[in-house]
Amino acid sequence: MPQYLALTYTPDVDWWAPEHAAELGEYRQFAARHADAIRASAVLHPTGTATVVRVEGARGGHVVTTDGPYAETKEALTGYYLIEAADLDEAVAIAAEIPAARNGAVEVRPVIVAR
Repeated sequence: MPQYLALTYTPDVDWWAPEHAAELGEYRQFAARHADAIRASAVLHPTGTATVVRVEGARGGHVVTTDGPYAETKEALTGYYLIEAADLDEAVAIAAEIPAARNGAVEVRPVIVAR
């Protein structure tokens, strides 16, 4: 069965902070409702904890790292769900129930499975 990655874009917050407990509960309810289709999921730490990696030049070039997010945005990549669905329409229907679809956005992309 095909797999789809549902990337969640929401305000860049600490989801473990007490003021987000109710909304985090909505995500848990979503995950419970779709446990048969979700193969993996994770919440990401805020973008301030990110490290951007670039390699200058060709292969084997100098590795340059930068602390913090790649770009300043209103919404950030804050998590993902790996969904197994019959087709894109089914994956979109599941993704539409992710709370991020209401207060941010959910990007659904097909996964290429290595052979």
